Amino acid sequence: MDDVQNKTASGTSHRSRLFYFNGGFFTQSRVRRILDLAGYDLTLGKPGADDLVAVWGKSPTSGRGEAVSGATGSPLLYVEDAFLRSIKPGRSGEPPLGLTIDRLRPYFDSAGPSDLELLLKETPFDDAALLSRARDAMARMRALHLSKYNDFDLTLPAPDPGYVLVIDQTRDDAAIEHGNASVAHFREMLVYAQQDFPGARIIIKSHPETNDGHRSGHFGPEHLTDRMTLLTDPISPYELMDGALAVYTVSSTLGFEAILAGHKPNVFGQPFYAGWGLTEDHQPIDRRQRRLTRAQLFAGVMMLYPKWYDPYHDRLCELETVLDTLEAMTRARRQDRHGYSAVGMSAWKAPHLSRFFGEVTFVSTEQEASRAGKPILSWAGKISELLPRQSTAPLYRVEDGFLRSRGLGADLIPPLSLVTDQTGIYYNPRTASDLELLIKASIDLPQDALDRAERLRREVIKAGLSKYNLDVPAVEFDAGGRDVILVVGQVEDDASVIAGAPDMPSNDMLIEAVRRDFPESFLVYKPHPDVEAGLRAGGISSEVDFVANRADPIAVLGRCDRVATLTSLLGLEALLREIPVTCYGVPFYAGWGLTEDRCPTPPRRHAEPTLAQLVHACLIGYPRYFDPKTGQPCPPEVVVHRLATADIPKPSTGNRVLAKLQHRLRALAPLWRR
Repeated sequence: MDDVQNKTASGTSHRSRLFYFNGGFFTQSRVRRILDLAGYDLTLGKPGADDLVAVWGKSPTSGRGEAVSGATGSPLLYVEDAFLRSIKPGRSGEPPLGLTIDRLRPYFDSAGPSDLELLLKETPFDDAALLSRARDAMARMRALHLSKYNDFDLTLPAPDPGYVLVIDQTRDDAAIEHGNASVAHFREMLVYAQQDFPGARIIIKSHPETNDGHRSGHFGPEHLTDRMTLLTDPISPYELMDGALAVYTVSSTLGFEAILAGHKPNVFGQPFYAGWGLTEDHQPIDRRQRRLTRAQLFAGVMMLYPKWYDPYHDRLCELETVLDTLEAMTRARRQDRHGYSAVGMSAWKAPHLSRFFGEVTFVSTEQEASRAGKPILSWAGKISELLPRQSTAPLYRVEDGFLRSRGLGADLIPPLSLVTDQTGIYYNPRTASDLELLIKASIDLPQDALDRAERLRREVIKAGLSKYNLDVPAVEFDAGGRDVILVVGQVEDDASVIAGAPDMPSNDMLIEAVRRDFPESFLVYKPHPDVEAGLRAGGISSEVDFVANRADPIAVLGRCDRVATLTSLLGLEALLREIPVTCYGVPFYAGWGLTEDRCPTPPRRHAEPTLAQLVHACLIGYPRYFDPKTGQPCPPEVVVHRLATADIPKPSTGNRVLAKLQHRLRALAPLWRR
């Protein structure tokens, strides 16, 4: 897998000159970049016999390249979008996440074999690891509702089960004509669906570009009878397939996804997925006689044939990386599709929240937010004073994620991760939270998800990452052979301490409890960075063996045998490194059997997740991540890479000035109160 991910233009063994004669290859920078990484140098001029001519499938402009190819003898190279493209269709301007590149013909052209057809026909498909990856990827696509286009609203109810699903396509789509079909085949398909299932409801699924008004389809209200429905709502195709008695298609890619969902679709054209024993073919293709399993078909179509692209690292990649990318992008789009009203947010956070969440309107009161009729965002600690819940609009409580930034929030460093919680908030054990629900559900995660969590955990450890990743030195101390316990100081008026450690609300009380419980140990006390900076309350008067002032917390972790904490995130960072943790409060990671808990934890935390399951919930499932370089939602692996390499844009001058002013005002505040 790494060989593909690390492949760049300079590392390609053979490069070909690729001439083009339509503007799309010039204007679409993502297409040009993928071709470049795949070993093709796009150029203008007259090609020679050893050069290639690029055409976009069977588009209206492809005739130009075909004419040049015929005149010069230069072979054609057929380029198309790959089968997982983007959130919206290409006409929206969104770039693709992959391409199919074929030297014989477009994959949808059934007039003769394409590279894809030969791949499916000749590849042994006896690689157990490849087929295992294929099965995992199929299951993940279904669980995440990933399709070629992905602008679905998962809150929309699917039709009641028991219908026949008929898939429409856009008129004049090249995949129809070159899939040996016509308008007549759509009429025939609808007739067969009614005859095969007399009395059953018929749901006709329109194409996304028809719904967006870009192109017309084959079916409209004039074609419907009293048992037919034309469905234009953005419902996930997997939801539709789950309730369908059967699926009927001419040549839509949704027919391929129907196979992945467990159907044997009725096919009236000759698409790339027909003829392999997984479809009911009304126009058999005699040269396709091989019988494939779903995993084999998927491996060929999705893993071996396309050129997939990683937009965060600007390189070719494997399918799994594209699934990570689309998971992040679709999660953001589906949650943010209606926009938000934000209540009680600091002014400096406004631009960062807008980048994270898209369309955000900042208001002062919930009443204003209610009138807007949008979901509400509010910083979690502000809710009790600002949101007495006078509105029925969904409320998302916002907090920093667990891999936040290189620098403190108190220094106005923008976050790379945020969490949003509709149930509660992770640091308040008095009520459930979305994180608690994810931790409970994590015991049912598939193995590939746990493998991903374990890889992420190891990358975090390798990079020495923590929440803030401050540029501070390591410290030296001599414990004299005694066990070292890291006692983690916190901001005493922090919401997590107030909510999670009400019976031990001070750092001095924590130190006294640890000294009592571990009298022979060497206590290293790590103050909170905000306390060290004089920005928040939390100093101590108790004696410890060593105070790790302004020290790298991860370096200190590497020297200790145990961590003792109230509710600090450093406890989770210790668990990641398999260091024992004793909790004197109730942080989100306590009560699951992974920590030594010195106070009662909520009985609702009855699951016993493994470390990998906890990591998946805390670092993959719960936070949302934002890549400051591409300006896009991203997977956690991207943020880990950015933090590890310091590949992050510097805060603006305005932010730095505002941070200094804020620090100065806080320093003067005690004088004003005298």
